[in-house]
Amino acid sequence: MGTWITLAHPAIAEIFSNAGFDWLTIDMEHSVIDLFDAENLIRTANLSGSIPLVRLPSNDEVIIKRILDAGSAGIIIPQINSEDDLVRAIKATKYAPDGIRGAGLARAQSYGEDFDGYKLIVDNDMLIIAQIEDKKALENLDSILSVPQLDAIIIGPYDLSASMGKAGQLDDKEVAEAIDKIVQKSIDQGVSCGIHIIEPNTDELNSRIKEGFNFIAYSLDIRMLSHNAKEALDQLK
Repeated sequence: MGTWITLAHPAIAEIFSNAGFDWLTIDMEHSVIDLFDAENLIRTANLSGSIPLVRLPSNDEVIIKRILDAGSAGIIIPQINSEDDLVRAIKATKYAPDGIRGAGLARAQSYGEDFDGYKLIVDNDMLIIAQIEDKKALENLDSILSVPQLDAIIIGPYDLSASMGKAGQLDDKEVAEAIDKIVQKSIDQGVSCGIHIIEPNTDELNSRIKEGFNFIAYSLDIRMLSHNAKEALDQLK
């Protein structure tokens, strides 16, 4: 169980970590968080006891290298629509001969004190999560799920519905069937399947758990802040 960070202040990561979320995703795709902000949020999550992940702005080898050098435990890669998309991202996380990542010294490598130890993490414990958010991915889902280095997928429900011509219509029958197909295929192939529950709604959370999701992003900072503020004011009025 994790949540999503779109606001750059380290206190948000600390509060979420102290609340008990297992992991925090720092969103660099749909926020103004930059690399400097991301490193501070990664550091805060580390020190507070949550696993830091970063949702990349794009599937770009330079961005992947810099985010991992900043100490992220893994990456969520947007717009994975084929096996080739995923393999390209994975190669960007690995040093030669397994990949194309340049070897530098930064926070992840203990500022040069423990490159060998970090290489073991890269080889064995780096978390690779593919975001499934386009109808093209549905056509290639079996081959995506078969990539051995893949740890999990996470459905982007809004983008998925938009690619089907039904933006935001998450209750539409065709959209619901597509989501069900994704989670069932993931279960069949032994890959953890996640989804982002946008609104802080525990009824939806329980429903998604029953459907088989086991890598769940529960809401995000801006929606929890807005929802709780409005709920309190509505009750007050």
